[in-house]
Amino acid sequence: MGKGRLEAFSDGVLAIIITIMVLELKVPHTADINALIPLIPVLLSYVLSFVYVGIYWNNHHHLLQTCQKVTGSILWANLHLLFWLSLFPFTTAWMGENHFAAIPTMAYGVVLLMAAIA
Repeated sequence: MGKGRLEAFSDGVLAIIITIMVLELKVPHTADINALIPLIPVLLSYVLSFVYVGIYWNNHHHLLQTCQKVTGSILWANLHLLFWLSLFPFTTAWMGENHFAAIPTMAYGVVLLMAAIA
């Protein structure tokens, strides 16, 4: 199998992950700038996760440039990575909504660790 399908699929999954994360951002109900203050943890969580997904997308692109053909083990390894990346929106929202409380932040860290291992 050529690498084009794998790259397109992965790009689509990463685009959906970013889309889900941005849709989790709730708009304030007032036009007052102070209405953004309670949203700061959510915005910081989003920015952090966006940067992580961007790094993974960039590294994934460069990694596939070195690949000549895609084997079954590459497909499974890629799915393993995409699984952990697909949990970013959940842990990002959980951590941001709970103002970086210990358990949600730990879960976010575990997902980051597992994505790095993948």
